[in-house]
Amino acid sequence: MGSMFRSEEVALVQLFLPTAAAYTCVSRLGELGLVEFRDLNASVSAFQRRFVVDVRRCEELEKTFTFLQEEVRRAGLVLPPPEGRLPAPPPRDLLRIQEETERLAQELRDVRGNQQALRAQLHQLQLHAAVLGQGHGPQLAAAHTDGTSERMPLLQAPGGPHQDLRVNFVAGAVEPHKAPALERLLWRACRGFLIASFRELEQPLEHPVTGEPAMWMTFLISYWGEQIGQKIRKITDCFHCHVFPFLEQEEARRGALRQLQQQSQELQEVLGETERFLSQVLGRVLQLLPPGQVQVHKMKAVYLALNQCSVSTTHKCLIAEAWCSVRDLPALQEALRDSSTEEGVSAVAHRIPCRDMPPTLIRTNRFTASFQGIVDAYGVGRYQEVNPAPYTIITFPFLFAVMFGDVGHGLLMFLFALAMVLAENRPAVKAAQNEIWQTFFRGRYLLLLMGLFSIYTGFIYNECFSRATSIFPSGWSVAAMANQSGWSDTFLAQHAMLTLDPNVTGVFLGPYPFGIDPVWSLAANHLSFLNSFKMKMSVILGVVHMAFGVVLGIFNHVHFGQRHRLLLETLPELTFLLGLFGYLVFLVIYKWLCVSAASAASAPSILIHFINMFLFSHSPTNRPLYPRQEVVQATLVVLALAMVPILLLGTPLHLLRRHRPHLRRRPAGRQEEDKAGLLDLPDASVNGWSSDEEKAGGLDDEEEAELVPSEVLMHQAIHTIEFCLGCVSNTASYLRLWALSLAHAQLSEVLWAMVMSIGLGLGREVGVAAVVLVPIFAAFAVMTVAILLVMEGLSAFLHALRLHWVEFQNKFYSGTGYKLSPFTFAATDD
Repeated sequence: MGSMFRSEEVALVQLFLPTAAAYTCVSRLGELGLVEFRDLNASVSAFQRRFVVDVRRCEELEKTFTFLQEEVRRAGLVLPPPEGRLPAPPPRDLLRIQEETERLAQELRDVRGNQQALRAQLHQLQLHAAVLGQGHGPQLAAAHTDGTSERMPLLQAPGGPHQDLRVNFVAGAVEPHKAPALERLLWRACRGFLIASFRELEQPLEHPVTGEPAMWMTFLISYWGEQIGQKIRKITDCFHCHVFPFLEQEEARRGALRQLQQQSQELQEVLGETERFLSQVLGRVLQLLPPGQVQVHKMKAVYLALNQCSVSTTHKCLIAEAWCSVRDLPALQEALRDSSTEEGVSAVAHRIPCRDMPPTLIRTNRFTASFQGIVDAYGVGRYQEVNPAPYTIITFPFLFAVMFGDVGHGLLMFLFALAMVLAENRPAVKAAQNEIWQTFFRGRYLLLLMGLFSIYTGFIYNECFSRATSIFPSGWSVAAMANQSGWSDTFLAQHAMLTLDPNVTGVFLGPYPFGIDPVWSLAANHLSFLNSFKMKMSVILGVVHMAFGVVLGIFNHVHFGQRHRLLLETLPELTFLLGLFGYLVFLVIYKWLCVSAASAASAPSILIHFINMFLFSHSPTNRPLYPRQEVVQATLVVLALAMVPILLLGTPLHLLRRHRPHLRRRPAGRQEEDKAGLLDLPDASVNGWSSDEEKAGGLDDEEEAELVPSEVLMHQAIHTIEFCLGCVSNTASYLRLWALSLAHAQLSEVLWAMVMSIGLGLGREVGVAAVVLVPIFAAFAVMTVAILLVMEGLSAFLHALRLHWVEFQNKFYSGTGYKLSPFTFAATDD
């Protein structure tokens, strides 16, 4: 948990991996996930690297696995997860895996091709049988014999008037949506010299490719003349019709139909055997594919990591550079030693100096991951910068709850998050693919605290679904007001809500033990009272939040050895912020403590005093809160304005003064000497190079060598303007706490008054009330969840996010770093 407050110390490590054990060492590091490799071959193209052939073989295997996976999905099967954690296979096993996979894929292609061919052949036989069995023949024969007899031959006896004319037939099947166009085109192209009959099949046939049932339209065309026949055959080919031979004699057609049916039965038996063999092949695929995918993916990752290493001059070892947490260095040494023992030569890890900024490593768990995600969404922190996430765990749910304070709504959110927390280990919950559900599930602990804090602020506001609850006895005596006000029955009948006046003698008995007194919910001045309370509360919370952010910057300056910024930046910032807006908080608290209810009507206005403070003036009608108030206010304004030039020029002048003697001492060509000196440094052991030496040798010299006065002045001017103007705008921005809190309360009040209140007043009898309240309560529940929980909750969440990103984190957090992305197989195993 210590790394939550500041990122862990990360070191640059140089690894010497023996060539024979390099694969094993990198594979072991992938299982542990300790290091992030740096690419030492950035200038070398991907096609010229040492292990490019092995990477290509792995990619070819992945293509084959993709084909097998598609075949499994096509068969309607589900791939089982791999059993246990599979290590990356040795390089010698790659050829065996490739041969087995290719053999299985080729066998599957052959079986699938045979199945498709058999299905297409069976489909053709079924279509042919359907064409012969549709009964087109008798009608067409009757059409050519003038209706005398169905048994008369289609061809007239020789020697008649049409002795040279022969009637021919074209029979086949076409898709139903093409039949009307085919019939029209045949009639127009052949000028009516044909007779066509189209009939739809009574039962659909299985499509040979998709396997879905499909309807077909059979046709029988009789025509005269060879030219007409050629036109018909060309047109049917254009429409992709299935054309079959058609026998004129009915007995011959019946014999052909019986033969087709027999062939279909035999073909179905062969197809069944083929499908049974296909299921056996797919069973072997299900056994091979899950572990094979994991192993090949790990193997490819290992070779890609090895491609980032350079080769020593003797070609006996590979040299790698990697970022590693200092805490994990002993585990790294042990992993390398265990992985290379079998080869007889041990791999070595040396910690080396580096001037590059190390990556940021912050370890999280289930609880802190969502809060760290909020911070990282703004920007990953610089190396060893103060991490806002531990403080966000408290401040984010609290500021959300200030805007969302309601016991009932907070309880619903808390129970929803608690259900996700209790079910977080169930596989079905983790495997859900819905993106919205995944978003809620990843932030379940954040929602849990948001609901819990909303319950807390709901008790402070004394609101539960917009209704006040009397947990303790009220501190107001309404009887005293009734006795001394002289309210008549007519006045009470016309005014359902009365104004609470604390100046009436005996009306105020004492403060309410916790939160706001429930009697205020019945008062006519309820809204004006909450307006004043929540507005001042928002300003106080905002100033405290921003001041806390400035204070956190102190730890950054001390850690990075920039103690001059404590006097030249942090002190002026605190003086400016607290001298102006901290004084405003003091006025609010002082007025609460020193002005009684009896003198509230003549109490001075804080707003007018604050305006006069900047104008160096006073209002005769607005009396001071305490003696010599104008002198104190003028002093604070002058002091705050005096901090502006210090904040603007202090740090640049200090850096220039420190940089000037450094330039005089620096000879020409110092950069080349530094570079050569860095290369000549002896390798340090794991415990031989301290973090102080790294910082002293890396960051300060580079900053001084690259110091440009104009850039420093410009950067500091931007920072000064942003901070001074931001103090005004950010303080006003915290008023969103007041605005959204009132909006949420009023929406809850409207929803209760327009739905539940009307439903409760419709029926007084038990039966009528039960029938009426069921749909009324259902509508109230749906609107509460949709409007107040989802919409209002999302609005409050976004506003709390903005307050942390803009108003809080910019006081001390730069967010210009990058994460440590270790080389790990965790995603592959999952």
